[in-house]
Amino acid sequence: MREDDLEAFGEITATSYHQVDVRSYPRSWPDPVRRPPGRTSAWIDRTRAALVTDAGGCWVAEVDGEVVGGAVSRVRELMWILASFAVRPDQQGQGIGAQLMVAALHHGRGCLRGMFAASADPGAVRRYRLAGFDLHPQMLLRGSVDRSAIPVVDRVREGNAADIDLLDSVDRQTRGAAHLSDHELLLAQFRLVVTDHTTGSGYAYVDDDGAPTLLAATNRRTASGLMWEALASSRPDEEVSVQHITAANQWALDVGLAARMAIHQNGYLCVRRMKPPTPYLHHGSLL
Repeated sequence: MREDDLEAFGEITATSYHQVDVRSYPRSWPDPVRRPPGRTSAWIDRTRAALVTDAGGCWVAEVDGEVVGGAVSRVRELMWILASFAVRPDQQGQGIGAQLMVAALHHGRGCLRGMFAASADPGAVRRYRLAGFDLHPQMLLRGSVDRSAIPVVDRVREGNAADIDLLDSVDRQTRGAAHLSDHELLLAQFRLVVTDHTTGSGYAYVDDDGAPTLLAATNRRTASGLMWEALASSRPDEEVSVQHITAANQWALDVGLAARMAIHQNGYLCVRRMKPPTPYLHHGSLL
């Protein structure tokens, strides 16, 4: 992958991910919206950073000189992470995805663990299982937050770049590898809240809707408090979606149910030589 491939591959990911959403989202939900330009810009920034830190993990496939698919993977300490993977819909079913997966996996040779998020697309899930990954179904919470249920959360403060060493330490305890420079990308896009006390440490990146987009903590009580802190910033009577909840993170379901949110199923967490992290809600791309 080169710098001038980013726009084309960004469009492919936006189109293919949207088509999967249209096929798989419950009919009772509003129609899925294709990734807006602002989120595509953030995707391009993350992928441009990967070209610097993990050039060997970034690949595109071409047909007649035109980009038709790609894969972006990262290695963080001893963990391999697949950040983006897509083939243009009209080129699927021809083995292009399998070749991209082989190239991306080669970047992670020697890694002890691997992890990435996947949609419920049957063809893609089949490829991931054949590549040796365990599939853990994910859930999401959706709904407006019951304001009367929000508790007082103590010892949580606003975070900044000075906290990255703490964040990396929590990462190693929960998922087995630090995010390192990925924290700089997350800080540029989301609000960071942090807690660091003798009873537990952790952090959460919170989006504009009040959803935790990445949450890690040293125990479930601390994780629950951070999730409540995120939900408290949601707007009254507007729906929030908390995604990427595995069965190992029942504490997050308990918080969501207390907030009067509904539970739905949503894709898979794919892991190799590891269990799903906990207490942990992963970021869909940076994991």
